[in-house]
Amino acid sequence: MFTLNLIPSTPITFSKSTHQYFPIKRIQTPKNLAESPVFLTKSTPLNFNKIHACPFGKIQALSTKTTHLGKILENPSRKAGSRVPKAAASSESNPEGEAETVEAAAAAKSKAKTLQLALVFGFWYFQNIVFNIYNKKALNVFPFPWLLASFQLFAGSIWMLVLWSLKLQPCPKITKPFIIALLGPALFHTIGHISACVSFSKVAVSFTHVIKSSEPVFSVVFSSFLGDTYPLKVWLSILPIVLGCSLAAITEVSFNFQGLWGALISNVGFVLRNIYSKRSLQNFKEVNGLNLYGWISIISLFYLFPVAVLVEGSQWVQGYQQAIQTVGKASTFYIWVLLSGIFYHLYNQSSYQALDEISPLTFSVGNTMKRVVVIVSTVLVFRNPVRPLNALGSGIAILGTFLYSQATAKKVSAPEKKS
Repeated sequence: MFTLNLIPSTPITFSKSTHQYFPIKRIQTPKNLAESPVFLTKSTPLNFNKIHACPFGKIQALSTKTTHLGKILENPSRKAGSRVPKAAASSESNPEGEAETVEAAAAAKSKAKTLQLALVFGFWYFQNIVFNIYNKKALNVFPFPWLLASFQLFAGSIWMLVLWSLKLQPCPKITKPFIIALLGPALFHTIGHISACVSFSKVAVSFTHVIKSSEPVFSVVFSSFLGDTYPLKVWLSILPIVLGCSLAAITEVSFNFQGLWGALISNVGFVLRNIYSKRSLQNFKEVNGLNLYGWISIISLFYLFPVAVLVEGSQWVQGYQQAIQTVGKASTFYIWVLLSGIFYHLYNQSSYQALDEISPLTFSVGNTMKRVVVIVSTVLVFRNPVRPLNALGSGIAILGTFLYSQATAKKVSAPEKKS
């Protein structure tokens, strides 16, 4: 029972508190009054300042304490002064549930990452296999690698222009210094691409890829001349590459010196492209790999096509007629050439996207396995005869490439850990 002495001579007693959780028992209105007194109506608050000059602070403090008491009675688990909702309080009291939720989210994220990685590698391998098969088919009936290599660069250039015009890929800002910086990498890319196409036209695809697996040897040698240092295990890792490539070359059924030299020069071109790109494009790191490769393809086309016309342009018409007679249908030949051009760009595009998504070590291992998949696929498609020693040499070269990727990845990661 709360008793308020509002008027000393007339105490008013309420049966319950005035707080909202303890409603006031409405006072009976006298019959001679048409309505309740104004100060007892619900819509009009009590103004205690006008009741015999009673201090308002004391009554307000009493009302505040009563309100606070009501809130505590309504929610005993809630601490005084706390504004945390019931859901938050219950979650704090159950940390095991939160841990299980975090673990489930991490597991789902890991599965999504694994699936994405599998798709990236799957598309990369598939596109590379399709390119190698249809590129070889076109070269078998139309042995003019300079024109075919030019068309592949042309297809890639058109592809990138479409992506930029439709805003499916952000177009980089083109400046004169940027174009000048690309001239060197594009030149070496042109050398690497045309040399590989010449090799494909002379020997089996599998043999070209075995020789191209020796690219790390040229990378270590040229980088060392330019001042880079490598630990002993990197140098040791390139020995099986040299041994395996030599054994594969000696026992290759379709051996041809032009094919061998084409693959070796291709390695030199691509290694110099990578080295030169790191040095000349330091100030253009905002350009992503896909856009960089697109502009390299465009500039390489201007390098290659005029030379292609001079080297073999006079033979194209006659070679085209013979290719149509050999294939039987012109549409079939067109499809082979078109697929080789489209998938040449797509597999390079996928390789750049894969490099953006995964670590350099994973990319190197994936690139090594890509050569294995391409070699096996082309041997099965074209039924190239493979001698046991040739297979052994190819396996040793691929193993050396894998060991090299492991050794160089550790060399790169060591300074990062120290920093």
